[in-house]
Parts: sequence; C-alpha cells; structure tokens
Amino acid sequence: MNHKTHPLEAIAAWLLALVWLAPLAYAFWSAFHPAAYATSFSLSAPLTLENFARAWNQAPFGRYYLNTILLVLMVLAGQLVLSTLAAYAFARFKFRGSGIAFALVLLQLMIMPDVLIVENYRAISALGLLDTIPAIGLPYLASAFAIFLLRPTYIAFGLVSISYHWNNFLWPLIVTNSVGSRPLTVGLAVFGAPETGVDWSIITAATVMTMAPLLIAFLLFQRQFVQSFMRAGIR
Repeated sequence: MNHKTHPLEAIAAWLLALVWLAPLAYAFWSAFHPAAYATSFSLSAPLTLENFARAWNQAPFGRYYLNTILLVLMVLAGQLVLSTLAAYAFARFKFRGSGIAFALVLLQLMIMPDVLIVENYRAISALGLLDTIPAIGLPYLASAFAIFLLRPTYIAFGLVSISYHWNNFLWPLIVTNSVGSRPLTVGLAVFGAPETGVDWSIITAATVMTMAPLLIAFLLFQRQFVQSFMRAGIR
C-alpha cells in the first residue's frame, strides 16, 4: 500500500537536510577559496587549492591517513573474524552457559564504549600498548552489534565499522600522544587548536581532506548501504 507523504513531513525533511548540509557546504566553500572570502559568499570569488597544499605541508597528514587506514582495517578484520565465529556459535550450537553468554552480548549493546574508558585504559597500560595503533583498536574487536548484524550481511556492518572508527575521537585522544600513532581525528584536532594560529580556510581544507574518503565511499555505495540494512531487518 502506497503511503502519501504529508506536505509538512516533506518540509520538515528538507529543513533537516538543509541544517545538516549547511556546515558541510560552508566547509567546502571556505576550503576552496582564499581566506579573504571565507565569510564572503561571492560567486566571483576565485577558486584555489592552496589551502589544501598548506594544510598538508603544515601537519603530517600523510602519517595520520596511514594510521587511520591501518586502524580501521585492523578493527574490521578482527571484528569480522570474531563476530562471525560468535554469531555461528550462537546460531548453530546449544552449549552450557549459552544463555548467560548471549545475555552478556545483549548487555554490551546497552553499554556505551565511553563508559569503559577508564578500565580500558588500565588494561591497555598494563599490556604496555599505550600510544600505539593496537591500543586504539583492541577494545573494539569484540562487537555485539556485529554478532547480530553479520547473520544477514557483511556489507552493512563493514560500512558502519569503517565510518565509526574513521571518525572515533575520544578514545584515540586518550591513548595516543605522538604523531606515530595519532589517527586523522586527533591529528585534525591538534592541527586546528587555537594555539597553532592556523587560519580558518586551512582548517576547513584539512577537515575536507579528513572526511573526503568517507563521503566519496558513501556516495558510491549508498544504494548497497541502504539495501543491506533493509535486508538485515533494521528499521
């Protein structure tokens, strides 16, 4: 049965879309124009790529990109292996304590990762892994969300996992303190700190560089992303 969209719903949807797109549109405008035009929305403003070149040269973004790619691939690979084994065990086998184990998995879904930061920090410190890329990824290798979602599809979870860990900030900020292990989010925060004295156009250029891979991936795979979730039964 077809559902006709109410005009107010359509208007509200467009307003929410505009609110969401406004910061993104401004970031692109400022990144591709000289600093003098960052707040002057003139159609005659000249385009430039200098902001990207200056941002790339003023901070080790190449290293940040490498760290982030290694991080998301490590976490995704670990999650796919562990969660596939766990999902198969819960779906195919009945063993002693399976009910308790399943309840613990459900409990993990209800606990935000930030609640466990102190205990995770103690564990990582005891392992001697502080300020390393494995320190960022280890707390996320076992994922209750993955166990439930992997039964119907891998694509949806892969996209969610990559986007989450590409954008994750608080935990990487806590366990890293050097260029050799910082991901893009932490590197961008350090780069954009007020004491660095970098102008706004360069900061937005760095922001665009940071989010561009995810934005391109979403535009390329948005249909597969939506269809995967629909097949997974998520509403």
